[in-house]
Amino acid sequence: MTGAQTIPRMRSSETSGTALTAPLRLARRLRGFLLIAALLALWEASARFGWVNSSNWPPVSGVVVALFKGWASGELLTLTASTLRRMAIGYAAGCATGIALGALIGINRWARYALKPIVEVLRPIPAPAIVPMLILFLGVDDLLKVVVVALACFFPVFLNTLSGIAGVDAVLIETARTFRISRLRTLTRVILPAALPTIAAGMRVAIGIALVVTVISEMIAGSAGLGYYIVQMQYALRPEPMYAAIISLSATGYLLNRAFVALDKRWLPWIGR
Repeated sequence: MTGAQTIPRMRSSETSGTALTAPLRLARRLRGFLLIAALLALWEASARFGWVNSSNWPPVSGVVVALFKGWASGELLTLTASTLRRMAIGYAAGCATGIALGALIGINRWARYALKPIVEVLRPIPAPAIVPMLILFLGVDDLLKVVVVALACFFPVFLNTLSGIAGVDAVLIETARTFRISRLRTLTRVILPAALPTIAAGMRVAIGIALVVTVISEMIAGSAGLGYYIVQMQYALRPEPMYAAIISLSATGYLLNRAFVALDKRWLPWIGR
């Protein structure tokens, strides 16, 4: 009887402990939003009371009005969709190439000797630095932006794929060899699934890089998208829509990251992030 009474008490304490985590998480998020609200209030006050004496520093209320007008008219939606389309194509190409080449080099020593030095030489070059060179070959169309984004996304995914494969437990690989599983099936059924958490971490880093590089390429050689729009509003001396586009860009990056984390938890629940 005593043992039977002890079990419900333990479950009750566990339930109360779990219930306490929700308010704590909410409180932590509210602290972050309160800081953002305080910074926005400081921005408004600095513009209203002339603490920052510049016509290029509008009050945040004016930026909010421009933000709502841009989304209500569909202008910012169109620009954001244009940027995300280029980013998605380049991101997918960069991730696919990074995983494929990382897996090849990770399991084949001859490929490692031949290709890894080339990758290491190219890796330190910032993606925006090669935009002028690529313009000479690709022009200023969407292909340029896609290639630049793909190159920028390639390296974090490639390096994390190499790291993930190197960290796979050797017992798993030896077990696959013992059962005479082919190298291709060992790669797809044993090595890559074991390395997937590390690969996913590289893909999460790459998604932020992809958005940044997409906007930079649009600023340098664009005719549409958020990056192009921000530069055009700067030239036109229209700071409200310029800041509205920057806020839209920030919100887009935040939502992309949250979406990736949600998918990560759904597809890789054993990671415990």
